[in-house]
Amino acid sequence: MATQLANLKNGETFQLVVMIKQAEVRVAKNGKRFISLVFQDKTGEISGMYWDAKDEDIQHFTSGNIVHLEGQRDLYNGQPQVKITKLYLADASEGFQASQFVARAPMSTEQMQDEIQKSLFDIQNAKWNRIVRFLLQKYQREFYNHPAAKTNHHNFAGGLAYHTLSMMRLAKSIAHQYEQLNYSLLLAGVILHDLGKTLELSGAVGTEYTVEGNLIGHIVLIDEEIVLACQALKIDGTDEDVVLLRHMVLSHHGLLEYGSPERPKLLEAEVLHYIDELDASINMISKAMAKTEPGTFSERIFGLDNRQFYRAKN
Repeated sequence: MATQLANLKNGETFQLVVMIKQAEVRVAKNGKRFISLVFQDKTGEISGMYWDAKDEDIQHFTSGNIVHLEGQRDLYNGQPQVKITKLYLADASEGFQASQFVARAPMSTEQMQDEIQKSLFDIQNAKWNRIVRFLLQKYQREFYNHPAAKTNHHNFAGGLAYHTLSMMRLAKSIAHQYEQLNYSLLLAGVILHDLGKTLELSGAVGTEYTVEGNLIGHIVLIDEEIVLACQALKIDGTDEDVVLLRHMVLSHHGLLEYGSPERPKLLEAEVLHYIDELDASINMISKAMAKTEPGTFSERIFGLDNRQFYRAKN
């Protein structure tokens, strides 16, 4: 019998201890309440529906709680799902900790921090360098512990820093190829582009959107943080260098319908957008491929227009 979510085969029955990552109470067509759940361990996630939920169930089965899960792995609309046969809370005496069930970045915090800190010397514009250092210091703990997203890409502890570091490496290679790029501006934009997620997301365990995240969003939040950093550092916020840096973070989603208030209007901003898309896409596809048998198609990937990807036999 499988001992981890990633090892489950379709149709397999199992008994596992997992953590509830997401829990949403809904009402079925028959008027009865049910809970839409996402379970996780260090190896992966699986969704499931807990039908005919009572008040006690709704109180117990919430995000961040550790539970004993019994059921069968099935597919629903091409997505893995568990048909729950039994679900109950783990007892405190069993000694389980949330950290046992949270996937982490493939690099340690110390390794990521060392590489990122060394790269700061490549930001040769003094204003950009001071702003980046100020904000990294301000949100250091959150930056190295938060995921980069709730569900889509790099959604694991340390994912925000790891995604940023991956993009920094890509930016360095691209700047080497295209000497007309302002590497200092590109690098500063890469480091800051998602830093607002330290305010948008609650953390690595039971990740949810904060009130600020829901009402404002990480793009506007980091823009505001740049303005506040300028005030603290006595940097003129109307200086062109500051405006360029703000444009980098404000435009990095590329399109207005994707949340950016402006489309990229700098070469470096355009490159930042595509680096972000590339790294996120590779991460999402790689996660799907790891759960896909050779010679078959992956589950549908929501963040990539619900497309399925084929894993070659060899």
